[in-house]
Amino acid sequence: MNPLWLSATIVIIMCLSAEAQLNSCNSNDSMVLKRFMEGMESAIDEWTSNSSDCCHWDGVTCDFAGKVIGLELSKKRLIGNLLDSISDLDQIRTLNLSRNLLKGTLPNSIFQLRYLQILDLSANEFSGSLPDSVDLPSIQVLDISDNNFEGPIAPGFCINSTGIRVLKLGVNYFNGEIPLEFEKCSSLEYLCLDANFVSGVIPEYLFRLPRLLHLSLQDNVMIGEIRNVNPSNLVYLDVSLNYISGNLPDFFDSFPNLTYFAAHSNSFNGGIPFSLLNSRSISSLILRNNSFSGSIDLNCSAMMNLVFLDLADNEFTGSIPGGLSSCQSLKAIDLGGNNLTGQIPESFKKFNSLCYLSLSMCNLNNLSGSLQILQHCPNLTTLVLSRSFDNEEMPSDANLEFKMLKTLVIPNCKLTGMIPIWLNGLTRLKILDLSWNELSGSIPPFLGNLQSLVYLDLSNNYLNGEIPKSLTHLPDLQVHDYSLELPLEFPIFMRRGMDGKVLRYSYGIRFPPTLDLSNNFLTGPICPEFGNLINLHVLNLNYNELSGNIPSNLANLTSIETLDLSHNDLSGEIPLSLVSLGMLSKFSVAYNNLTGIIPSGGQFSTFSVSSFEGNPGLCGEFVLSCVKKQESLHIPKFEEVEESITSLPVWTGFGIGFLFAVMLLLVLPRIRDTHDMDKFK
Repeated sequence: MNPLWLSATIVIIMCLSAEAQLNSCNSNDSMVLKRFMEGMESAIDEWTSNSSDCCHWDGVTCDFAGKVIGLELSKKRLIGNLLDSISDLDQIRTLNLSRNLLKGTLPNSIFQLRYLQILDLSANEFSGSLPDSVDLPSIQVLDISDNNFEGPIAPGFCINSTGIRVLKLGVNYFNGEIPLEFEKCSSLEYLCLDANFVSGVIPEYLFRLPRLLHLSLQDNVMIGEIRNVNPSNLVYLDVSLNYISGNLPDFFDSFPNLTYFAAHSNSFNGGIPFSLLNSRSISSLILRNNSFSGSIDLNCSAMMNLVFLDLADNEFTGSIPGGLSSCQSLKAIDLGGNNLTGQIPESFKKFNSLCYLSLSMCNLNNLSGSLQILQHCPNLTTLVLSRSFDNEEMPSDANLEFKMLKTLVIPNCKLTGMIPIWLNGLTRLKILDLSWNELSGSIPPFLGNLQSLVYLDLSNNYLNGEIPKSLTHLPDLQVHDYSLELPLEFPIFMRRGMDGKVLRYSYGIRFPPTLDLSNNFLTGPICPEFGNLINLHVLNLNYNELSGNIPSNLANLTSIETLDLSHNDLSGEIPLSLVSLGMLSKFSVAYNNLTGIIPSGGQFSTFSVSSFEGNPGLCGEFVLSCVKKQESLHIPKFEEVEESITSLPVWTGFGIGFLFAVMLLLVLPRIRDTHDMDKFK
């Protein structure tokens, strides 16, 4: 959609609104708006006031004659049904009910408004199907995206609405094929059908629409192959997350203005067509998660506008193209998950535009040499090398220098050696992940000097010694900051989850503030100063050899969501203060030497037995109850001890008497027998 056209429309409406201040609202329009609000479960205060001039109501715009031409009710949290009375607003040219959570079945009459130019019902909870006939002869922008509409797509959008320029039907439950009648959309500039269940093949006529600039069909169930087309004016084309197969046609010379092309997560195979490898217009090329093969032979002398290149998770072979550094505008490259071999090209030393590089899950070698080359990239901010340099040694050259690096991710490489000293120079580093390697030695205290660090993962190594207290002084973990994403100005794509909700993904690195030191051989106590890290969301210290008490200061971690201290040698009681951690969703102190009563209340009422097991001295609601535990230990009360002492003479006398009686019964007969024998002598 042409932004100049939109700006002009807004200016016209604002001018008309200014003139309308001199005129009173049309009485019929005022009545209709009141009836409209009667159908809502919640009202807008300004609309329920004593003022009868609807031109002064919130969200209402009138023309110079006092007739309503605009209705913008975004973010009013309205809930209810649209009344059929809205169809009486024949003069309305703009109807914007975006993000009001309106509910109900959309009345068919709303599609019969003769003078309506802009209809925006997006981001509500309307359901049902659309009418077969849509009679909106003046409509130019129609946005009903992000609702619960279902059934086939109405074929009449372009039959009766020949001037429609923007049609947004995404994030609904529409099914069936794209109607043949869309071929009549001669004025259409923007078509979005994202995140539906649209099926069939992509109609060839869509590429022939003379004014179509933006076509987005991602996250549907479309099949077949893309066929060759005639020259097209498309600027944006997205067919991602479908079931399209076969070779990608060599037709990109028919798209002289195409800047964005995404076809990720399909079943394409073969090589990248020549016309795409030599496109002069493409700025974003996203082909990840297919079965493309062969070598990567981009012609950077032609692709001068290429900014974003994502070819990850395919079957490309060969080495990393050294010519990529000649793409003067290229900022981000993701080649991970391919069968690439060799080393980082020497030419990357002159890769001045590069800021994002991901080479994870490749078969590269010589990590030391790669870092020596990449340190010369002056704008490199994100470097992801996971599972690419197996069984090498962590480079220890103290002269390595990455002045701009914000994200360094090198996990799962089985790297040996120690945490290198050159990390001390990464003053802008926010994310450091060296997990799942074979690093040894202690955690260097200088990591606490990295002023911007908010995510540190050193888990699953062979690190030993105590946790440096300097880690409790990280500045960006001591202040609340809910901006957890390192933004990258690259595309956003979306996909419907199993629960039906549409999730939006971006290429920005999004990690919660984290300290993960688990699965090592760390010893010593947990510093009470950890409680200073109030921005920390995840603290994992499990599977170590930590000892001492759990600091009560951890109750200051008001943002903590995960706290795992299990499988250590911790002793003492669980601090009662931890009950106040309202954000805590995962907690474990299992398999330690803790004693006492498990705190109750707060989030602790949601934790299972597994959070506390393996501590024989613990008792409480979720393990062996404290009452039963006392009985099983047979600890006598004071009254029982006193009673046993006072009754001792009684039981002693009874025992002596019983023994004397038994002796008489056994001895007396023998005496009697002896006496009788004496008599007979």
